[in-house]
Amino acid sequence: MNKILEGKTALITGGGTGIGRAIAIRFAEEGAKVHVVGRREEPLRETARLIGAACTWQRGDISRQEEVEAAINALPRLDLLVNNAAAAFALDALKDDIAKWKQMLDTNLMGPLYGCRAAGRKMVAQGGGGRIINVTSIHGALAEVGSVHYGTAKAAVNQMSRALANEWAPHGILVNVIAPGFVDTPMSRASGENELETDWFRDLYVKRRKIPLARAGRPEEIAEAALFLANPRNSYMTGHVLTVDGGLSITF
Repeated sequence: MNKILEGKTALITGGGTGIGRAIAIRFAEEGAKVHVVGRREEPLRETARLIGAACTWQRGDISRQEEVEAAINALPRLDLLVNNAAAAFALDALKDDIAKWKQMLDTNLMGPLYGCRAAGRKMVAQGGGGRIINVTSIHGALAEVGSVHYGTAKAAVNQMSRALANEWAPHGILVNVIAPGFVDTPMSRASGENELETDWFRDLYVKRRKIPLARAGRPEEIAEAALFLANPRNSYMTGHVLTVDGGLSITF
């Protein structure tokens, strides 16, 4: 039986941990050659070890345009780009310095933009076709205290993806978004504690089912959504934001 992504080459940012690693593993299982990019060497090496010969890795900071372009341009060809790498930290919109806004936007907005532009140019030069998947968040549509900078960046990427899907459709490039809710990844521990183990999460999201499925998602579940968007047979879907949140965004 032919594998879904046989013969395809995918680049995945933030591929050393969490959602990025899960997507890399899933794409490789379906026959893709995967190239993972991130800032830390050891997690990238571990992803490559888990996958084997089908995976290569490269250190790179997505907030730096030249590093994103170098990673994409070094590949012989590119069929799939997954812009997954992101930063997360709290911000007080009244008190914190504007430099924190810039830090967030450089990674969570400009990073995906650099990737989309470089990938789009490469895909067009190859003769057209290709898939771009931007991983954002339900914060792109919903608001949470302390996350105005994060939500602003994610909402901007959602709209950028819609606009690029429209602009690049004549080239056969499909651009879509995955917007996860709570997912059990290292980012859930970015503040120093695992937010999924706090009393407020267990009470509000699990016991009282603010998340109807009463749990956080697993990286592997987001990877299945990415595979759905990458599947060559899924050829009539572009400019879409696919929410994968256990039902969180349908409750009130």
